[in-house]
Amino acid sequence: MSSAAEGSKSATKVPSVNMRLEAVVIAVSDVDRAKEFYRNLGWRLDADLSFENGFRVVQFTPRGSGCSVQFGTRITSTAPGSFRGLCLTVPDIETARHELIVRGVDVSEVFHPGKPGAQFQIDGTSDRVAGRAPNHASYSSFATFSDPDGNGWLLQEVTNRLPGRVDSGTTSFSSASDLANALRRAAAAHGVFEKRPRESDSNWAAWYAKHMVREQSGEELSQ
Repeated sequence: MSSAAEGSKSATKVPSVNMRLEAVVIAVSDVDRAKEFYRNLGWRLDADLSFENGFRVVQFTPRGSGCSVQFGTRITSTAPGSFRGLCLTVPDIETARHELIVRGVDVSEVFHPGKPGAQFQIDGTSDRVAGRAPNHASYSSFATFSDPDGNGWLLQEVTNRLPGRVDSGTTSFSSASDLANALRRAAAAHGVFEKRPRESDSNWAAWYAKHMVREQSGEELSQ
């Protein structure tokens, strides 16, 4: 192929198609035991389907999540309990940890990495520092727990998204608590809006809405 033809081909625009990660498959040894465990977490049971050939798939979705977890029989050849670092983001890690404890789950103490990547190392590593990250830095505080087979889940506290991590066109809040916190942060920023000419008072709703969406998506805040 000539260089001109290659250039023409590379210049051709390829349509963009949304590809949403909607399910993660994990391996378990006892489907009913795993089903009871994840039901006890308060996650939504979406499906429990069995077929004549022995295939069975169970799907749960964590509250506020756009991605589900699936397990069953004849669904994966991976060894039960071999999955690690399955990440669940939470707005308040202490509250999330307390809820899991109340539900009877054995959860680690909250920690932050003493060295990069320590959150993905085995529990008990010396590279984990007890307590939340300094200044409660977003993305930096963690806790761990496992299902009955040993599949490891990682709680990660995310309070403010980095730029580009959320599509501003589809910004959403996963809970009433998240929305309430966003409203409080917007209220704390009201001084910027209040300095605008008084004739802009009628546009207060639009200003605050734009401010909240930009904060959630990591864009430059409204001025």
